[in-house]
Amino acid sequence: MKIIYRFVYFLILATVVSAVVSCDDDEDDYQLGGNNGSFVINPNYEKRIEVPALKKSGTVFIQHSTAVGRDSVMTFCLEYDTQKCHSRWVAFRFDGHTRNKTVSRSDDPFTDDPKVPSSLKIGSRGFGGIYNRGHLCASADRLYSKEANEQTFYMTNMSPQIGSFNQGYWITLEDFVQTKGRDANFADTLYVCKGGTIDGNKILEYVTRSNGCKVPVPKYYFMALLRVKNGTYSSIAFYMEHKEYGYTYKNHVSMSEMAKNVVTVDELEDLTGIDFFHNLPNTIESAVERQYSLNVWGIN
Repeated sequence: MKIIYRFVYFLILATVVSAVVSCDDDEDDYQLGGNNGSFVINPNYEKRIEVPALKKSGTVFIQHSTAVGRDSVMTFCLEYDTQKCHSRWVAFRFDGHTRNKTVSRSDDPFTDDPKVPSSLKIGSRGFGGIYNRGHLCASADRLYSKEANEQTFYMTNMSPQIGSFNQGYWITLEDFVQTKGRDANFADTLYVCKGGTIDGNKILEYVTRSNGCKVPVPKYYFMALLRVKNGTYSSIAFYMEHKEYGYTYKNHVSMSEMAKNVVTVDELEDLTGIDFFHNLPNTIESAVERQYSLNVWGIN
């Protein structure tokens, strides 16, 4: 009888261990649950420094990864609003894996995110009128892998951006992030979180998609940046109105002009209601998020 009990005990133990290990699988990143569209999340991703605090109501968390050698590397992650069919934010990092440039922009078309339930797929066509399919995680942010670059063309990573804003204004900040992120002398790791406002009175209008979802056009866009170099952290954030500024793809806004949009991460949290970099130790987070230095970030 004791032998039988021991057998049952080890069988149960093996089942529990197997369940715990399975939580690390990339295919188990989220699942919809409950009446409010809440999610269950892979805890390994929730604890990453670039991932903000999750809303946990009416959203799903999604992450995309690729194989780099023998490692699984996260391309980007996002929190997707299930009612508005638009990401609340997109987060990723530049590090020893992801700062490399080994491929060019993908020729593959825009496409619905394969990890989004069919009812939330908005179709891959453009947003119409003056709006571009504006990347949140830019194509040029992910040039370390062909597959990673292709993933940046998922529609969960797109936001309806005024064409001139996307091509002549937002692009300057994208270039800035890519330059800093790929400079190992500047940062050992650069943590990035980007997005557009989709709540309350911070919406310009709505664009109706093929699935009937009314996608908000953000009134403001933002970026929160955190660098670590030799164990020292520093942060900076940007918050800008989504409008026509008079710049074009051939005539970008200067970084010195973009500096007018600089705020602290603390201020950006107040403006957006998003808790950035909350996975830092509290003492570090508090000190780093309440200030910025233009000199540290090379902004003149």
